[in-house]
Amino acid sequence: MNQGLLGKLGMDSKMAMGYLGVLLFMMGDGLELGWLSSYLIDNGLSVQQSALLFSVYGFAVAIAAWLSGVLAEVLGPRKAMSFGVALFIAGTLVFLTFGLPTMNLAIMLPTYSLRGLGYPLFAYSFLVWLTYYAPAERLGTAVGWFWVSFAGGLNVLGAYYSSFALSYLGELKTLWSALVFVTLGAIIAISLNKDKESNRRKFNSKAEALKYISKGITIAFERPKVGLGGIVRTINTAGAYGFVVFLPAYMMEIGFTRTEWLQIYGALWSSNVIFNLIWGIIGDKFGWRNTVMWFGGVGCAVFTAALYYTPFFLGANYMAATLVAICFGACLAAYVPLSALIPSLAPENRGAAMSILNLGAGLSTFVGPALVGLFIGSVGTVGIIWIYTGLYLISAFMMKFVTLPKKIETETVDTSSNMPVVQ
Repeated sequence: MNQGLLGKLGMDSKMAMGYLGVLLFMMGDGLELGWLSSYLIDNGLSVQQSALLFSVYGFAVAIAAWLSGVLAEVLGPRKAMSFGVALFIAGTLVFLTFGLPTMNLAIMLPTYSLRGLGYPLFAYSFLVWLTYYAPAERLGTAVGWFWVSFAGGLNVLGAYYSSFALSYLGELKTLWSALVFVTLGAIIAISLNKDKESNRRKFNSKAEALKYISKGITIAFERPKVGLGGIVRTINTAGAYGFVVFLPAYMMEIGFTRTEWLQIYGALWSSNVIFNLIWGIIGDKFGWRNTVMWFGGVGCAVFTAALYYTPFFLGANYMAATLVAICFGACLAAYVPLSALIPSLAPENRGAAMSILNLGAGLSTFVGPALVGLFIGSVGTVGIIWIYTGLYLISAFMMKFVTLPKKIETETVDTSSNMPVVQ
């Protein structure tokens, strides 16, 4: 693939290896998402215990996601990413050696959480790197490519790989194989990426650096729109992370096989990958906020309900369920412009603003499963679906208030068309 083609696709050639590394790393991280919960339940854990494991993991993800933005500036993206890789590998080794074979929650909770600390430091530190590197008029496209890489590895390649690997390797060996993808992705993204981090923030002392870390929280109060963006980002993937706890069991009760479910799940995220880039480009041209509000919030609300009611009324109709999953994945991607909008609200503190956005991304992995654990017993599957539907509508309403200052809005121009970006 030559530079001319990369340019036409909106990808800067200097960051191409970073995107590839993120894709491979996240493939290793996410290959169990579509089936681990059902495996745990089949091997002795309750739905609530499985939800607890994913919720504690999500809390660890939230902490690491918050820290990733400021640590990427304090340490530099490469060092922050390397630290994340080390945590992920350490957690995986202990989780698979001592935790999963014994189904001992006392071991599983801390070691699976250690994995959760690892991947945000790797992936979201690269995202911070990207927000400094990419020019403002191409930032939506640049972060769109990041989310293509992120979701393509985490939810598409991981799911499809598992749908084939499980039959040949079994569950434990499939999980062990994740280390191959993680290691390869880390080497490519950290060692081979060409940008030299020229925009890394400089600190005069350790005290100044530590003070800046606190900025990753205080900026949400100094810039309330940044805080609102973090809440919207939490809602964005809360449903998707909650689905993996209870939806596989529901689909199999309807009549789908595990392989069919994994392929439906893979189709959802395949659509998401494609639309990550499409919405990034559309957001650059026609408005980041409007894209998130209408196609993200309202669209996700509609198709969240459809994920439940389509198989409820049509039974194990593979094509119908796949089509709905594709539509949900496309709408889920419409939140991508948040990654351009939020740091633009605080251009002098992009890393801190990204920390809030990353915290929201991490919290979604906690909130989604936690809602299942808290309410599945009382409201059932249909009740959980309507909780998520309501949250998506709330996120759409909140986006009415997340607007760029007029000065920044008029400066954010698509250079290819000279059209001002209307937020």
